[in-house]
Amino acid sequence: MKPATGRKRPPRLVARFVAISWRDLAVSFGPILLLVIVAIWVAVRLIQPAPPNTLTISAGPEGSTFWNAAQKYKTILARNRITLNVLSSEGSVENLKRLSDPASKVDVGFVQDGISPGPPVKGLMSLGSVAYVPLAIFYHGPAVMWLSEFKGQRLAVGAEGSGTRELALALLKANGIVPGGATRLLPLSGDDAAEALVSGKVDAAFLAGDSAQPAVMGKLYRTPNVRFYDFTQAEAYTRRFPYLTQLRMPMGAFDLGKNLPSASINIVAPTAELVARDSLHPALSDLLIEAAREVHGGPSIMQRAGEFPAPLSHDFPISDDAARYYKSGKSFLYRTLPFWIASLADRLLVVVVPLIVLLVPALRIVPGLYAWRVKSRIYRWYGSLIAIERSALSEHSAAERASLIERLDEIEESVNGLKMPLAYADQFYVLREHIGFVRRRLTQARDTQPDDADDAAADPDAGPENGPDDDGGGSGTHHGPDNPRASRAHPSPAHGPARESTEPATPAMNEPLDTSAASGSAGTPNPTDTKAF
Repeated sequence: MKPATGRKRPPRLVARFVAISWRDLAVSFGPILLLVIVAIWVAVRLIQPAPPNTLTISAGPEGSTFWNAAQKYKTILARNRITLNVLSSEGSVENLKRLSDPASKVDVGFVQDGISPGPPVKGLMSLGSVAYVPLAIFYHGPAVMWLSEFKGQRLAVGAEGSGTRELALALLKANGIVPGGATRLLPLSGDDAAEALVSGKVDAAFLAGDSAQPAVMGKLYRTPNVRFYDFTQAEAYTRRFPYLTQLRMPMGAFDLGKNLPSASINIVAPTAELVARDSLHPALSDLLIEAAREVHGGPSIMQRAGEFPAPLSHDFPISDDAARYYKSGKSFLYRTLPFWIASLADRLLVVVVPLIVLLVPALRIVPGLYAWRVKSRIYRWYGSLIAIERSALSEHSAAERASLIERLDEIEESVNGLKMPLAYADQFYVLREHIGFVRRRLTQARDTQPDDADDAAADPDAGPENGPDDDGGGSGTHHGPDNPRASRAHPSPAHGPARESTEPATPAMNEPLDTSAASGSAGTPNPTDTKAF
């Protein structure tokens, strides 16, 4: 049985080397990955879903201008595989009611400005104005200058629920004519109103929309004893009713050869807006505006080419998507790719852009963060090592030295159990070498203390400097056996009288000695100096 040495057996090396430390990689990349996932989740929440392939529009009476326009929309949208369901209605009032009711499943409709009472209806937006809806008033009798002159007469103001009736009642009310008074307001519109005027059943007819087309107005203008009302106060009406626009029927518009009319006639006209719910997909908004441009963009007597559609905001605010389209047109993707492919790419960009913004910097940060985590497992032991080494250089007892060695053993045991990537194996072994260096310092300090104690016991009178010798030299020169120069400079009496030395004077004790000469061979270290280290 081996005697106990006072030092426990060095710990066994159980360190493992792996290709990569997945734990450190997960800790380094995990927060960034979590941030990317959150960014994708937010993007998916905010991203528009794929556009639906079916839309429903509320147009107007079958055969009307807006009904025919809706049929053209249907053909245009079918080019991009979008199905448009066209619903007939009594006019703008019914269209607005359907749009305001989510249960009606109507996505878009034609609504005449001026029929929406009070503040704008929530949840509805305008894709732009698509056409003028001119108001033409034909009447019997002498020339009339003001609308107030129709008071007390029979007036055909349009059918219930039509935009013509709403506009006529608003203008008559501004002139002091209201339902229930002396003036009879008859619910006749279109051809019925024109026939009643020609037959004398009514004194005046308010015609708008399809009833006020140039062909119909020209026919009534040629009718004997029928006059076309000239809005001499048109500018005042447009300022009082902002949704109205002053138009001018040019001279010769009905017949150039006969110059009918023989003078320009002022009329007023609201615009018809393409109104949609605010949930309309942006891609479908662009398609509808494109269809409106193709259907309503041509010239006519009442408008110039390219005048419609236009972002004219009256009763409903212009949607952001429509404003963007009117300002810059279709996006690059929709200009260069088919509709459905562009829609998919547009939605993917919302996810890809956050990934690029977050991952590109992350991929540059993660390697450095990973290296820092791995190296920190090595570097964190150096603080303890330097503390132990400082303690080894100071005076300490045997118990304190044993405590330091025990602490060093614990450090070595912990280091030997590390799991390190192969790329950092060199730093692992450097740390172990440094642990061995500190252990040697502790061992040398332990071995030096007994030697110093033995020297002190052997020569208790030895001091750092010798006094004057017995020969009365008084030079302070050391004459011990370790100083051969001193022996040669002062021979013993057995050799006769002293001779004058030709060697340099022996240095004083406070000067360094040339120990290499005394040792007999240059460059050989003094063993006592090695112990002192």
